[in-house]
This record gives sequence, structure tokens and C-alpha cells, in this order.
Amino acid sequence: MTAVKIASDIETAVRAGRLQPGDRLPTVREMAGDLNVSPATVANAYRTLQARAIVVAHKRHGTRVSHRPMATAAGRKTAIPAGVVDLSDGNPDPALLPSFDRVLRKLKYTPHLYGEASMHAGLIKLMSREMKADGVRVGQCAVVNGTMDGLDRLLAEHLRPGDRVAVEDPGFSGHHDLVASRGLTLVPVRIDEEGMLPESLERACITGIKAVLITLRAQSPTGAAITELRAKELRRVLRRAPEVLVLEDDHASFLCDVPCACVHEQDGRWAHLRSLSKSFNPDLRLSVMTGDNQTMNSVLDRLILIERWVSHLLQSTAFALLSDKTVRAKVRKAGRTYDERREMTKKAMVAEGLKPIGRTGFNIWLPVPEETPLVQGLGSVGWAVAAGERFRLASPPGLRITVSRMQPQVATRYSAIRFAATVAYFLEPPERRSFA
Repeated sequence: MTAVKIASDIETAVRAGRLQPGDRLPTVREMAGDLNVSPATVANAYRTLQARAIVVAHKRHGTRVSHRPMATAAGRKTAIPAGVVDLSDGNPDPALLPSFDRVLRKLKYTPHLYGEASMHAGLIKLMSREMKADGVRVGQCAVVNGTMDGLDRLLAEHLRPGDRVAVEDPGFSGHHDLVASRGLTLVPVRIDEEGMLPESLERACITGIKAVLITLRAQSPTGAAITELRAKELRRVLRRAPEVLVLEDDHASFLCDVPCACVHEQDGRWAHLRSLSKSFNPDLRLSVMTGDNQTMNSVLDRLILIERWVSHLLQSTAFALLSDKTVRAKVRKAGRTYDERREMTKKAMVAEGLKPIGRTGFNIWLPVPEETPLVQGLGSVGWAVAAGERFRLASPPGLRITVSRMQPQVATRYSAIRFAATVAYFLEPPERRSFA
């Protein structure tokens, strides 16, 4: 039996539910004995499964089935019991999303036929202007159905199964799952509040990566944002690996006040994607991406061949929203509100002796000794948070906490002060716990 067959059988068992999240797999030697194969064959199979984020390996707990959902279940929201405050979903506050009503009533739309221009000229001009103002070297542009659609097209056109892709660790589970779903190998790169660590990216480059996927601002799960100094350091690393395709995800550009610090080089291979979903409405599935000519040509050719274009109705709506001063003002105000709520929550947690991180967006990351007991404890008293395992590959444990709806008042459901005190309580050893 080959390593490929062993990995395929285990993945099939996970998809069928015969192996559940958290189930421990046999040790390499145990599995090798049961199947009458060499330990090296089993080790290769386990490495393949780990690279596809199907299993996780822990020195103390062995190899276990990951708690990350398979692709078929990734889009389904886990039901939150009544009365539980949901700080786990990564969503914006619905109350802060701009209304489309007035814009849609005024929208002037002309039907578009086959053979006409595939992109809204006004939308491309507006987005190009804003990206250039942020230091993006705008080249050819493409309108795609959201950032994940754009990233998938880039991976499909420029990489082949088995190629190695550097990703943030901890990082957005959607990025990890997308890369793994293409049969690519995940190479974790550690991060801090300023983004990828240069020395960790350098180690990844040495392994022969073909691409690196970087979130510029409001990184999920940590709220990291790349500073200009960090971008300069990362560019220095990537200059020594000019064949690496640099993929920049700037999904929260309209919400963030921190400057955009691009990592791509003018003469390198790169693509920059800018989404409207997080800022205007998750249902507005549209992104504009640009990049160097070599990278963009094949994507544009395939887009025109298969999908022809992204709905002009959607593009016209996006252009109308971006051109409306009232809507833009509400989005900017929402960004400032998220900043206030994030900093307020961090301050409350620091006052309890905790060490949260997060510079932008509406998520923060809290390093913890163990995830499961804390997630279960918080859930038992009405707080749902996301276990860090969904976002980690090799980095230490932590929790992702969505603070987009947090409030300062103790009396509210979304009280930062109450939440911080509760987290501190469950982090105390059981024998020392007591509510003041």
C-alpha cells in the first residue's frame, strides 16, 4: 500500500464521518504494523494529510483529525445556542453596514450583451485610482467574484499540485483550505502584529515555495497589519526569490485607517486583491485584482473563456456604492467604531492580566495554554469564541475573538468588561477560581 492510498483512505473516512474531529490516529509505527508497510510510508501519508490541514500533529497528543471543517462543510455556520453571545463568527456588525436602499433606487442599469466590455470602466478607474494612492503598482485589472475566487484563479493558473505555498500561521482558515484544496503544500510562516516574520518567510523560501499569500491589513485571526518597515524587510527576503508569486489580500481596505504597506516588487510576480465584502456587505461578492502582466494575462484569458464576466448589475452596484459620499462616510465611521471596540476589548483584557494582540479589523487573538477547555468553559457561561486550531498549522494555541459588536457597558450582552473577567476566570487554575 502506498502513502497516497493511505492518505486517501484516511481522508475518505474523515469526509464520511467515520473519523471525527479530535480522533487520534495510530502512531506511525502502529499504523505501519497494521498495514504491513514501512514507517516511512505512513509518515509520508501523515505529512500529506497535515499539509492539507486534515490532521494536526502534537508532540504530546499525537496525530489527530483536525477540528477545521472539510471544504464541504466550511460554508455552514455552526448553530449557536439561544442566549449565547457569538464572538466566534468573524462577521461585521450588521448595524454598521451601509444601507443599499437609496443607491439601488437611483441605480441606472443598461442590459449588457455578449461581446461587450467585460468590466465596468468607471469601477476599474475608481478602484485603480484608490489602489495607486495606496502604493499599489496597478497594471491590468480583473473583476472577480470575491477575493477567494480571485485567489483560486491565480493558484489554478500559476501553480501545480504539490507546489509549496507560504501562508500565515496563524492565518485565515479560508486561505489554508483553499490552498490545500488545490493539492498544494502549505508552508507555515509565523506572524506577529506587524505581519509575517522575515526570518520565518526566509526559511520558507529556502524550501522552494512557489507562492506566498499575505494579508496586508485586518488579518484574520490576529488583527495583524503589515507596517512599512516590515514590508521593506519582507521585500528584501523576496528579492532573493524572484520566482515566487506574491499574492496580497487587502480585503478590509475601506475600513482600515492604517496605511497599506505592499510587499510586491515592481519587477516581480505579484497580484493584489481588494474586496468590498467586509466593508459594504458580505453578500456583495466582488473584488478587483491587479498584478504584473504575466500573472494577469492567463487569469484574464481564462476568465473571458469560462465565465465571460462578473455580473454588470453587481459591478454597477459596486460602482454606485463607492461613488456615494454618504455610503463611504458610513463605511469610514464603521471602521473607526471597530477600532474603538477592538481597543476597548484589548484594554479590558489587559486589565485582567491577559495579553491579546490585534492592530486592525474586528478580530483579536489571545494566546492561551490550551484551547478546548477554555472554549468549553466560556461556552458553558454564554460566550462562544473560535478555537485557534481552525487557523493554526504549527503555531502555539490561541483563541480568535470577534469584537465587532463589543460594548463598554457591563449591562449589555456584548460587554467587553464582563467578557474579559470571564476569560481571566477560566484561565485560573480550578482551585484558585472565584468571582469577585
